[in-house]
Amino acid sequence: MLLGISPLISPELLAVLHRMGHGDEIVLADAHFPGDSFGKRVLRADGLRIPDLLDAILPLFILDSYVESPLVMMIPVSGDQLDPTVEASYRQAVDRHWPETPPIHRMERFAFYERAKQSFAILMTGETAKYGNIILKKGVTPVKPK
Repeated sequence: MLLGISPLISPELLAVLHRMGHGDEIVLADAHFPGDSFGKRVLRADGLRIPDLLDAILPLFILDSYVESPLVMMIPVSGDQLDPTVEASYRQAVDRHWPETPPIHRMERFAFYERAKQSFAILMTGETAKYGNIILKKGVTPVKPK
């Protein structure tokens, strides 16, 4: 354990977050997501929910301010309904750490999958909410003057 870093952040996840560069993306994937089929770098956070992981990751991770939206989720497939509490719980965590973040962008399922294939990493979680996947785009980490 380290001071100031949530115990939800595994050593592997901490290393991945550190190695990501500006513009790299990480998928926080729900438990149903085909991460091993898509990802070149797949991490596990079984049993952990995405809102809790957002609260653990976002103090360490700057969202990209050079894009329209650094957060992406899926549009529901025709006939499916979104549970509005899912996005609301994600947004609550985002706003706690980065309140100026633009609204979450939604994209079609297969376009989301293609984007996920290009991501730096996929973090498989224990999230069971339908359409619970979210992509985070990393921004430029500021350097503190000495």
